[in-house]
Amino acid sequence: MSQSAFPVSAPRRRWLLFLPFALVLLLAAAWTGVWFYAAARAEAEIAVWRERERQAGRAQDCASHSIGGYPFRIEVRCGGASFELRGRPTLQLKLPLAVVAVQVYDPKLLIGEFTGPLEISEPGGPPAGIVNWTSAQASVRGLPAGVERASLALVEPTVRDPSIAANDAVFRARRLELHGRPVAGSTADNPFVETALRLEAAVADKLHPLAAKPIDADIAAILRGVNDISPKPWAARFREWQARDGQIEITKARLAQEDVIAVGTGVLKLTPRGGLDGDLKVTVVGIEKVLKMFGIERMMSEGQIGATFNALDRLMPGLGGIARQSAAPGLVAALGQRTELEGKPAVAFPMRFVDGAVFLGPFQVGMVSPLF
Repeated sequence: MSQSAFPVSAPRRRWLLFLPFALVLLLAAAWTGVWFYAAARAEAEIAVWRERERQAGRAQDCASHSIGGYPFRIEVRCGGASFELRGRPTLQLKLPLAVVAVQVYDPKLLIGEFTGPLEISEPGGPPAGIVNWTSAQASVRGLPAGVERASLALVEPTVRDPSIAANDAVFRARRLELHGRPVAGSTADNPFVETALRLEAAVADKLHPLAAKPIDADIAAILRGVNDISPKPWAARFREWQARDGQIEITKARLAQEDVIAVGTGVLKLTPRGGLDGDLKVTVVGIEKVLKMFGIERMMSEGQIGATFNALDRLMPGLGGIARQSAAPGLVAALGQRTELEGKPAVAFPMRFVDGAVFLGPFQVGMVSPLF
């Protein structure tokens, strides 16, 4: 028989089949080396950062410390974390566990998770406040060049004062979010910080009766003149802020409590004696409840107006009550202008702070003590 006209193929080079796997192993080994190098650099950078913070009066320490996160992030775990902020007074903050991580593919984003409770005290003293939560996360973008934005989110936060006998929460909420970022054009000497605060079902009945029922809040503001966050007495902090012509520009605020809704904008600052000063434009749904909260209706039953109504009752029983009911619409009209908010009847009026005195429309409803 004649040989086939087709040539016999050369033996297949089987090692070519294993070449992709070898390349993967080589890349994995190289990546492992890079990761361990980055972890060692992170360890050194943390030591430098701690020393720099210590010299600035902010000391950090960990009872246990480890670095992990291989292969795609650098994760630092700090067990028994403590932070000391030197000032007047010096504050010490303690956490059971703090975990911060940087993704290898996004090194400018720092993400943190914290296990509560957070104890706040003076060094060597008992806790002055205890903050707890079911989940706490924070993020900072822009490091190490500078902070571009920062966020903090707490699920079911509570704040307790151990000095209170019942140890009840002085503040609690379903969720709390705080966001901040520098305003474009601001400098270290004259910082402008854009902030946003969101609260869900917040209750603080120990602080004020008006906060005894759950409140939802969404507030955005620009802080001007805040350039020092070291611990110091609030009076000293407010005095320095006033001297720097500091102010809060509320760009958006919405608060809701049951069927009362309030929105507002405006600017607040402090007078040389520490009194709150400024104007807010406020629109409220459920103004009748607000009048009761601030006791404006009580004004209609006291003083010269109340005496007139009582005299009408003496002339004809019930006549004073009719006059009071007739005066209520006039009271709302004097307070502001009727309008609509979110499809509901509302009243728009100015809320003024004059060196500590608080006015709703033309009515003075309270006084804020000087802040320094």
